[in-house]
Amino acid sequence: MMTLEPPRSMAPRAEASSGEVWRELGLSRAGLGRFLRAAQNAVGLRGEVAVLLTGDRTLRRLNREFRGIDKATDVLSFPVHGSTYSGHAGDLAISLQTAARQAREHKHSLRDEVRVLLLHGLLHLAGMDHETDRGEMAEREAKLRNQFGLKSGLIARAGTANAKDAKDAMVRRVKRRRREVAA
Repeated sequence: MMTLEPPRSMAPRAEASSGEVWRELGLSRAGLGRFLRAAQNAVGLRGEVAVLLTGDRTLRRLNREFRGIDKATDVLSFPVHGSTYSGHAGDLAISLQTAARQAREHKHSLRDEVRVLLLHGLLHLAGMDHETDRGEMAEREAKLRNQFGLKSGLIARAGTANAKDAKDAMVRRVKRRRREVAA
């Protein structure tokens, strides 16, 4: 099940039908549903996945409530825990506002960014965690991104940002040392 609750800043005309709202956002419920099923199959995740496409305000509230982090994020995953298979694999929540910003930054469509976020979320629902593993999730995400024709993923972006931050910090340290030596 995929639910679309666009934030006010992205909400199309008040009189728009549900199908028109999806189209005006450049998204297709059927297309994203097909991608979700294909990605879920590729990840090896059994069961239903509920997806909420909403805004930063809702993601911030969920992030604060469930993770204790008081800020909006792009995607949250809520796996079903327990040893009994219930037919439900978990839930995903995606901020369309953050997805739109990230799509602009990475020069692709909102549709492609939502797909990147769906894939990332599905890997988390399958039990993977890039914050604690040794690169397994990053490797799996990269392979699946390639399979689905997605240019960049969240883990790869974070790695690039972290590498740039580390390089910038090193440059600052070198400049500071040079100033200290010159003084």
